[in-house]
Formats: sequence, C-alpha cells, structure tokens
Amino acid sequence: MAELRKIGRALISLSDKRGAVEFAKKLTGFGVQIISTGGTAKILRENGLTVTEVSDLTGFPEMMDGRVKTLHPKIHGAFLALRDDPDHLASMNKHGIEPIDLVVINLYPFEETVSKEGVSIEDAVENIDIGGPAMIRSASKNWRDVAVVTDPDLYGLIIDEMGSNDGCLTLRTRQRLAALAYTRTASYDLAISSYLARQLSEEDLEFLEPYNPLSGLIFIESDERIDTTSDGSELPQEIDVELSKVNDLRYGENPHQKAGLYTAGDQGGIANAEQLHGKEMSFNNYVDAEAAWNLVSDFDELAVAIIKHTNPSGVGIGQTNDEAYRLALSTDPVSAFGGIVAFNRKVDAIAAASVIEVFSEVIIAPDFDPEALTIFKSKKNLRVLKLSQQGSRSKLEYKQISGGFLIQEQDLHKVSANDLKIVSRKQPTAEDLKAMLMAWRVCKHVKSNAIVIANENQTIGVGSGQMNRVDSVRIAAMRAERFGLPIVGSALASDAFFPFRDNVDEAAKMGIAAIIQPGGSLRDEESIAASDEHGIVMAFTSIRHFKH
Repeated sequence: MAELRKIGRALISLSDKRGAVEFAKKLTGFGVQIISTGGTAKILRENGLTVTEVSDLTGFPEMMDGRVKTLHPKIHGAFLALRDDPDHLASMNKHGIEPIDLVVINLYPFEETVSKEGVSIEDAVENIDIGGPAMIRSASKNWRDVAVVTDPDLYGLIIDEMGSNDGCLTLRTRQRLAALAYTRTASYDLAISSYLARQLSEEDLEFLEPYNPLSGLIFIESDERIDTTSDGSELPQEIDVELSKVNDLRYGENPHQKAGLYTAGDQGGIANAEQLHGKEMSFNNYVDAEAAWNLVSDFDELAVAIIKHTNPSGVGIGQTNDEAYRLALSTDPVSAFGGIVAFNRKVDAIAAASVIEVFSEVIIAPDFDPEALTIFKSKKNLRVLKLSQQGSRSKLEYKQISGGFLIQEQDLHKVSANDLKIVSRKQPTAEDLKAMLMAWRVCKHVKSNAIVIANENQTIGVGSGQMNRVDSVRIAAMRAERFGLPIVGSALASDAFFPFRDNVDEAAKMGIAAIIQPGGSLRDEESIAASDEHGIVMAFTSIRHFKH
C-alpha cells in the first residue's frame, strides 16, 4: 500500500463554495485536472479555470432537475478501483474509466433548510443530497487511494501537505479525511431521519420503533415527540449526540478559553434563535439567554424575566409587556444592569422604550413589532434574539462531567393550586395562592439553595446559591428591603424542604403570609408547628426543584 498518492484528478462539487476558487487554482498549480458539476463548474470557469463537466465525462446530461448527475460507473468506478489490483485496473481500461484521486464535496444544506421557520416538506426533500453522500462514501471506502475533503476549512491543510510532498497526500491524511467524511454523512443522515420522524404521527413512530436499528434512540432526536421516561420506563441504554458547529465564539466563559456554538439538529432552542440586531453573542450570553427563555416559557400569562448570571434578578407578570417589565425591574434595578431580558409575548414599542432606559446585553422574545425593533436598533451593541416558542425545549438535559455525561429529564413539572397540600391550620386566600404559585414558578429557575419572595404579580426578593437555606431567606429579604418592596403579606417559596424551623421563624419576622415548599423533611412537623404559631399559611407541593 503506497504511503504517498499523487493527486492527478480532482472532482469538486460544492453547495458551500467558500474558498473553492482559490483552492482549485492552487490544485491546478500542482497539475491537477479539475472535474466538476454544474454550479461549481460555472463559478470555476468564470474565474479562469479549465474544468471538465461531469456530464462530459459520463456521456450523460444532468437530468431530473439535477437529481441525477454523478450516479454513474465512470464516477464511482474512478473512486472505488484499487490501484494495485490488476483485475480492477483491467476493468477500468475496458470501460474507459480514469482514476479520480481527490474528492471535494459538501452537501445540500439540508440542516440549514429545515431550521428555517415555515419550511415546507417539499423544500426539505429537495435539499436531501443523494449523489453527494454516495460519492463521499464510495471515495472514503477507498481511502488507500483517494482523499475526500468535506469541509472548506481543510483546504489550507491539503495544499500545505501537497506542497511538502510534491503534489502527494500521505496515507495517514487520507485515512483521517475518510474518518471525517463518514462522520459527516452520518450526521447528515441523522438530521434527515430526525426531520422525517417529526413529520410522523405518534402512532406511526410507535409502529416503527421495534424496527429502529438504533434501539432506544427513537429515530435519534425525536424524543420531542415520544416521551421516553415520564411513563416510568428507563432512559435509553445508548444515546448518540451529533453536533454541528455553527460558528466560533470570541471566547468561552473567560477570555483565555476557546469556545464555539454547536447545534444538535433541533429546529428550536436558543442555539437556533434568529439574531435580528447587535454584536456577536458570547458564550455567557447564550447561557444566560437559555436561563431567561426557560423561565418565561414556564408562564402561560404574559411575563417578563430579567436574568443575571443565570439567576433571575426579577420577574413580573402583567396585562402589558411594559407593566410586566417594570415589575420585574423594580425587584432589583441594580442587578438588572447588564442583564438579559426575556419576554414571552411579541414586544411592542412602549415596552422597548422602557427597556432601553437600562443597559441590557440581550433581549429575547418570540417576535417584535417593527417600531420596537427600530427602538432596539438605536442601541448599536444590544443583541436582539427572536425565538419561536414551538419545539424549543428538549425533554432531556445533558451535563458533562469528566469522562462522561449525566443525562436527565428536563424539569418541566408545573404545579397548580389543586396540587397543593395545605398543612397549616390557616387556609390560604385567593391572593395567597396566586402569590405562592408565582414564587414557586420562579424558584425552580434559581440556583439552590433557592428562596423567592413574591406577591401575585412580581418577585420581591431572590436569595440564590447559598450553602444553607436560612441564609437564602435572609438574602431574599435583604434585597426586598434594599429596594423598598413590601414583604408583609407576601409569599415565600423554597426549592427544597426546610430542614429546621428556623426558616419559618425568620420568615415570620419579615411578615411573610404564606410559604410554599416541597415538604418531606424529618422535621416537617416542627416547620408546620412554627407556621401555626406565627399564623402563616404553609403548602406542600411534594416536588423538589434543585438547580445545580
């Protein structure tokens, strides 16, 4: 097996034509003959390159709107023939097949097409590449003799190696390229499978699942359509996660860390949000935007959340965006500076005018009035994201640890007034119930140990991330007092049970009227007794909302 292979002929067929002309010119400098297909051939010729059309090579024209053009023995035989096999060489001579040594292909933009809002299934299908993957797989199978390039970012490496080896590529490079090429076709097929599965009914998917070759994956990412865990069944034994880079980010959490944005093929979510204005999103912007969007998505009512370092500095609900925003801002106007503002309704001009009074990093909403967008665009660096509320939240959550991943269901549980168990002697008023549920919904999105004080329309104080719960209670109260918000008569939510009655005693000093917590402590009776002593309503949810 030859270590070096001279590149004599190259087939170039590209959807993404970035760098194609310069690359082809450098290949011809090594004496490489260029073969190409319609659109790519046209661009190369327009830039002074001599190109042989695939149709001239095969003797068949492109047909059926381009669906058939490279599926021909003179193409695939040129890839698959083993150059040191006498029988293969004899077949090539008999049928007039000349070898092709380099295949440069990227595929129809299927993933990009189906990520667009409102794309039709007809458009999606027409962007399923057939000839491209077939050529990549044929050529990659024969990596002993053929090099396959599927990413424009590799062009420079190819030219450098050819320059160092008199126009040849090494066996090691050809094998590396083949591994990348098969990864690309696998990723492409997974994206198509996932999209097609989303077009099927629940009944269709259930019928097909026993025949699914990737057992437990349910047509890859279609866990959005079939719940694999909430019915009590186990998580899949194997999970494939295929990620495609969207772009490099300036840096990660800190300037010394490299970072990039990748998508998993889903159409929704923060990674696929449409940026309408502003400078490039940072790593931390994405993390905070995810936290903000998840929070407002938990509200059926019109709601606005302001997030700082993944924790809410304030949340408000109202009849208008402006009302909800001002309630959220009043919780902590200091921490709101430089925060992320999320709306769960289309943003209007009145709300936009209020928002730009305070410096914000990102605004995110399902849509924007033209007037609101004009107002936001008056702030040069303000990032404005538009995100569909459909299909944006996966049912599984992944956390990386050294050597592996932790995978769990997303915490999508919601509690209604009917789910509450009132354990105190005092019964809640309608206002108490609304305030408790408001505090509870926000508390789920606060880092543990989490305490949220709220009335029925807004957060009043937030205590997050403390090593003991009573400190979180005190911090939430301190924040409320700092900005003059009335605690007396409000509700307090705790993401986990109270281990001691001191939390209740502390709440009583502040004038808290109602407490909502999971319950389940060995000392629950002490907390209940304390609430009765102080005349505080206490409700158990039987659901914990730790957020680490």
